[in-house]
Amino acid sequence: MITSIQGILSESGLVRAVVEAGGLGYEVNVPVTTAERLPPVGSAVRLHTLAVYREDSQTLYGFATAEERDFFKLMIDNVTGIGPKVALSIMSRLSLPLLLAAIRSGDIATLSKCPGIGRKTAERLVVELKTRVGGSGDGAQALQPGGAAMAHTPQADAVAALVALGYKVSDADEAVRRASLSLGAAASTETLIKRALG
Repeated sequence: MITSIQGILSESGLVRAVVEAGGLGYEVNVPVTTAERLPPVGSAVRLHTLAVYREDSQTLYGFATAEERDFFKLMIDNVTGIGPKVALSIMSRLSLPLLLAAIRSGDIATLSKCPGIGRKTAERLVVELKTRVGGSGDGAQALQPGGAAMAHTPQADAVAALVALGYKVSDADEAVRRASLSLGAAASTETLIKRALG
């Protein structure tokens, strides 16, 4: 199984990247949330990958973090009606922390706004993954980056503040992701909100 690829980024698009490694160019499908974090073309890059083999195709999916890759795999392996294309679309719309929070809280409205899924698929996503991402009190393992709690990160708090100001959840999430990319991981909630509003 191919679990990562490291090389030179030779092409970069909204949902696609080409990584040159060992004299070969590997086409990797990526969610928008990963594409936003790719370095400039010509730079070294490392992506956490999942290879999906079908009767008529072999497709490589890449993610900025192992946690994002693992969540992608969790969706396509466990949720009826969600294949790689829909899972990539979901992860392009919402960041992993927001997706996990929506599943844990049963926020069907937020999930059903993702392209490619309606209310019924969003409900299945919650029902089939809630215990797997720490959504119940039965001691289930939470799928969280670095094993840390996701509830009150500066990014999550900034998204909540923008939603309180009237932003749509997906728009607030995107604005905070962009602010976090430009300010760095150590940015405070207040700084993220200011940059997102600017």
